[in-house]
Amino acid sequence: MAEGDAEELRATYGWFKANLAVPTRFSLSARPHAKAQAISWFRDTAAEHVRRMQSYQRLLQAYGLSVIMLRTARPGYIVYEDDVQVVAYPFADTPC
Repeated sequence: MAEGDAEELRATYGWFKANLAVPTRFSLSARPHAKAQAISWFRDTAAEHVRRMQSYQRLLQAYGLSVIMLRTARPGYIVYEDDVQVVAYPFADTPC
C-alpha cells in the first residue's frame, strides 16, 4: 500500500475511533457472552460518517477489496442506538 494511502487509512480509522461509539450490545439476549448476531447501520442523518465511510470504501476497493453499501428502512430488532447508528438483529428480509 502506498504511504499516502496508508496515512489516509490511519487518519480515517482515527476519526471513526474518536467519533463513533462502540455499541454496548450486539445480541437480542441480555445474557453475558450471548452470540453477537446484530448488524450495525448508520442513520440516514449521519452524513459525515457516511461520507467518510465512502472514502474508506474507495480506498479499500483500490486495493482489490470488495466493499458494498447496503440501505434499508427496516434494519431489524434494534438492540442498540445512538445519534449516528443503530445496531439491529436483522429481520428475515433485511439485506445483509
